[in-house]
Amino acid sequence: MPANMTSTYPFEPSPPWTTVNPKPFLPFRTRYGSEELEATSLPSPRNEPFNDNYIVSTHLVPAGCPRLTPDIPLPVVPNFTTNAAERKRDIQQLSTELMERQERFVQGKLGGERSEKPLWNCVNRYVKRVQDGRKGLTLLFTHANGFPKEIWEATLRYLLSSPTAPLIDEVWSWEAIQHGDAALVNETNLSGIFDWRDNARDIAHFLLYYLPEDTSSKVLPTHLQLLPETIRESRKTKGFSSRSLVAVGHSFGGCSSILAAVNFPALFSSMILIDPVAISGLHYSHSSNLIRLNSAALARRERWPSREEALHSFKASPFFRAWHPDTLQLYVTYGLCEDSQGGVKLKMSALHEALVFVDHIGSNEAWELLEKVDERIELRWIVPGKPKDKGLAGEQATRERVWRRPANSSNVVFHFAGHLIPHESPVELAQEISAFLEKKYGRRSRAYL
Repeated sequence: MPANMTSTYPFEPSPPWTTVNPKPFLPFRTRYGSEELEATSLPSPRNEPFNDNYIVSTHLVPAGCPRLTPDIPLPVVPNFTTNAAERKRDIQQLSTELMERQERFVQGKLGGERSEKPLWNCVNRYVKRVQDGRKGLTLLFTHANGFPKEIWEATLRYLLSSPTAPLIDEVWSWEAIQHGDAALVNETNLSGIFDWRDNARDIAHFLLYYLPEDTSSKVLPTHLQLLPETIRESRKTKGFSSRSLVAVGHSFGGCSSILAAVNFPALFSSMILIDPVAISGLHYSHSSNLIRLNSAALARRERWPSREEALHSFKASPFFRAWHPDTLQLYVTYGLCEDSQGGVKLKMSALHEALVFVDHIGSNEAWELLEKVDERIELRWIVPGKPKDKGLAGEQATRERVWRRPANSSNVVFHFAGHLIPHESPVELAQEISAFLEKKYGRRSRAYL
């Protein structure tokens, strides 16, 4: 089955690998034990115009239950010290502790029952002010580790004002349980260990159980309603009755989307994968790369006297200087919140960012299972090509990854961007997404999407 788009990287066969024995999704329960979910309020509710044609609103959905991980206390973070040598030692020790704990979990030696504490995912909905009654596209955006759901809004500003916008009825921007507003909602219930596969399960749980049947301009409740069982069960094998879903996943979010599509392929029409961290176990385990990511996360500054001070600090950092100014401003606006001391802090703590980085099984499973993604689902890969950033695990690993499922797949290299493509190049990313949607869906009547 040929893809609609051309490719930058020619076909490369996958090298030999050792299986990580991927496991099927753990079934969901619709309630946490016998108790009703408590009503939870949003930290930053929105219901406002996004542009001339779309309205943005924020919603809550229950995360999948039970979790794959037990409920264990958060590791103790050492007090900050101005002594650089002591600070480095403390971070390395904590990073090692996190990796050893994760390895015990993977080996089944950690113990503890699967957590059933109530958790929530936050989602932003961008919907057309006026629907014409015909079936257009629904887009689902899933973020990288460490960033809020609003990080996509620089890309969406361009995409939803592009010539392709008429094809798009609705966009949902996903937020994992320890990110952004979801981190604030779940603060007291987050465990001291995390499994990427739970984010994939949460995405599937939302799509199966809570995404409304039809796209309409009507206002939805803050807490999206559980769908009838007949609809939930039908979606598992037949997909949506009135939607065509395009998943757009970056990094951690791309891996999660792959795993969701492997388990529930009927839900997806196509996938745009932006350098997902789907990496073979040969390249990505408890290696120096993982230690570097963990240590960098744990060393992050978390508090500033004001948003203005935070923005000034970010602009002085080589990491943030590569970002598009619109994306950086979104991060300051939506990635920070007021703290009890009169300043601002990261909504997602450095510790929780490290707890996400330390898991590699989800990444390894996504790489292995890519070849099993239904060939009906077209894959469009967007990968980095900067001289010193050609994808995590290097250019050769990227060349192999984009052809893990050769049929109905294509790729493009952004030579001007690194791994954080949505942050650095939102305009070019919007143009690429627009071109893909136009090529795949623009030639058809909207009535048959």
